[in-house]
Amino acid sequence: MNITELERALRQLRLGGIAAVLETRLRQAQAEPMAPIDLLSCLVSDELTRRSDRLLERRRKEAGFRDAHRTLDNFDFTFNPKVNRSLVFDLAACRFIDQREDALFLGPGGTGKSHLAQAIGQAAILQGYRVLYRETHVLLEELADAVADGTRNQYMHGIATAPLLIIDDFGMRKLPLTAAEDLLEIVMRRYERASTLLTSNRPVEDWGKLLGDTAAVSAMLDRLLHHGHVLKCGPKSWRTKSAVAQ
Repeated sequence: MNITELERALRQLRLGGIAAVLETRLRQAQAEPMAPIDLLSCLVSDELTRRSDRLLERRRKEAGFRDAHRTLDNFDFTFNPKVNRSLVFDLAACRFIDQREDALFLGPGGTGKSHLAQAIGQAAILQGYRVLYRETHVLLEELADAVADGTRNQYMHGIATAPLLIIDDFGMRKLPLTAAEDLLEIVMRRYERASTLLTSNRPVEDWGKLLGDTAAVSAMLDRLLHHGHVLKCGPKSWRTKSAVAQ
């Protein structure tokens, strides 16, 4: 069996990571030289790295982040120094996901809520968790589409079982009449079973008016806050500062 045939066989065995570097590693083994066990170890390591990278890529695509480059490394904590850094990094360590706790990020628009939420989602993916990110209006639109095509149960199951669901920008847009009922159902299905991180530019006192259902909002908040972490962002807006600087 020559190298071409061996590479083809490796791909048939779904060992594409080894196949991709086989010729390079064989040349390395001849040049150094390498013991057979060392060559085999390198090839296995190459395969594991490739699989890990592809899993991360799939998880990030599945998450559906609006801004895929948002991480804690590129968040400017100095702009709003009162942001609770300890809480942010505790959440990024993802113990709250293991404990099936929730989080609320509250503050005016442009204060970094979405950036931090997506950064924590990225950190969770790196630690092996499945994450779903949806802006609130997109989540409800997808649910309405699922109702229309008869796949509501399947859609709700996917939303309910993700270890971390990020619901972003609650309060930014006008929501459908069924929003209170739908959001309450999502929160109730996930309560003490999975973690939900919700960001909002509206104080919780306004949520009842926003959704037109004070009872549903009260029930939703009871569950989110029972095992919840609250991060207050602001008051200064980074987007406003950037616009003025330009």
